[in-house]
Amino acid sequence: MSAFPRGVPLPNGLNTDPPLPADAPTIGFKLNHLCLRIRDPEKSLHFYINLMGMRTIFVFNTGPMTLYFLGYPQTDQHRKNLADFGKETSVPDTTGLLELFHMHGSEKQPEGFYSSGNAPPNLGFCHLGFSAPDLPGTLQRLRENGVPIIKDIGDSTRQSIPITDWENERGVGVEVEGTESEMHPMFKQIFANFAYVQDPVGCWRHKFNVGAEVSLTKNTGWILRRDHPTRLRRMTELRVRI
Repeated sequence: MSAFPRGVPLPNGLNTDPPLPADAPTIGFKLNHLCLRIRDPEKSLHFYINLMGMRTIFVFNTGPMTLYFLGYPQTDQHRKNLADFGKETSVPDTTGLLELFHMHGSEKQPEGFYSSGNAPPNLGFCHLGFSAPDLPGTLQRLRENGVPIIKDIGDSTRQSIPITDWENERGVGVEVEGTESEMHPMFKQIFANFAYVQDPVGCWRHKFNVGAEVSLTKNTGWILRRDHPTRLRRMTELRVRI
């Protein structure tokens, strides 16, 4: 069970975080990048570069594996000159990067060789989040490029929420109507603005994802203000579920 009140987004949680003084040893830390193992670089790069709009900062063949670092150019100059983007982007100082990790020989292995973190019993990692200005247009473009839409905007049914049967069978994430475990209406309203699409090496079976998956969200990015903690900011976000 949770220590937090049901259906109330809380800025700073219960205000139990310790102080963060200016001389704390973690000052300067950034969440820099997330790394995914991939089996098929051609498919994954097509998806993240051509469809999701990321661009290559650098590629490094280390011998046993090849590393691809991707990000979004933030200036007109970098968008016009991708070579400058690659040369001038400092990976340690840049946030929101994606590293694709291709272990040589994995492309010869069968589907399911790597766990996604969303396939029972190896559940763990959930998704990556991308923001975008036009969710319906993005969904349409992805459809036209053959990307499966797993959950469209407007759907907030229990079946669309990523809690697996495997978890429910073990008493995890069980929802009971009329109790504190029932999905709160506020979350359902927010969740209706989410959409999930599938990563090129993923697949969807039996209510759970056994590959990588992208979730796209509309009207997310809560501005949790003390005077209005449930106010929503108009924006779109694409989440990559792995």
